[in-house]
Amino acid sequence: MAIAISSKDVMDLRRRTGLGMMECKQALTESDGDMDRAIDWLRKKGLARMESRADRVSGEGRVMAAVSPDRAKAAIVQVTAETDFVADSNEFKAMLKKVAAEALSQPPGDVQVTPVIQSAIDDVRLTTKENIQFHRGRVIGGTAGVRIGSYVHFTGKIGVLVEVAVAPGAIADDQLLSDLCMHVAAATPPPIAVSDEQIPAEVVQKERQVAKAQAVEQGKPEAIAEKMVEGKLRKFFEDHVLLKQAFIKDESKRIKDLLPKGVTIQSFVRYATGV
Repeated sequence: MAIAISSKDVMDLRRRTGLGMMECKQALTESDGDMDRAIDWLRKKGLARMESRADRVSGEGRVMAAVSPDRAKAAIVQVTAETDFVADSNEFKAMLKKVAAEALSQPPGDVQVTPVIQSAIDDVRLTTKENIQFHRGRVIGGTAGVRIGSYVHFTGKIGVLVEVAVAPGAIADDQLLSDLCMHVAAATPPPIAVSDEQIPAEVVQKERQVAKAQAVEQGKPEAIAEKMVEGKLRKFFEDHVLLKQAFIKDESKRIKDLLPKGVTIQSFVRYATGV
């Protein structure tokens, strides 16, 4: 029995892929109405745009970072609001600083909403009458031999932390940390891992399946299809692995080329409003 495809689902898929109504309806029909399967079906056909907005959420808000004086530990937080007007207010920004400072007192890992954080948010909710929520937060560092760079765009809509390990005798100066943070903030597409090994196996497998399906759809022989798959995977890693990305300020260099001997990137966090 055929599953009825609602116009709402078609419009949602269109919003997420940028494709026409007919392609979206066909994809949903072929996928029994499953949205994620429909996106995969479109990608395998070479139709869906790679910048699918499937993971995006609506809402305004701001990002804030707090860094310890020795740059060995840092926190980044994101708080959402209903309107940009409220998110851009001095009251909201002051609350963000309190939330980030409280987050910095926590151990490395995901930030937990403490009474201090909730109270700061509730105070602004009461005065603005908006549904303001703690969205997410992360603490990194806290161990010997690390330095952390931070960057928050003047709009407060994007923020980055980058953690590097510095061996004895090595130097990770402020300019290096600034360059790394600016790159992570501005790179398109944004990096999703520091190294190849940090990309989940299921993500790599999915990209392999999509690339293979695209090659088959084009009628390529098996041997040629396999070469195309490997080429697409190499490009995927170059696009999404931080160390392999071309540096935004000098595309003749890769990020790994910027690192002095004895300095390695341990981790990074990138938050942006609407995500």
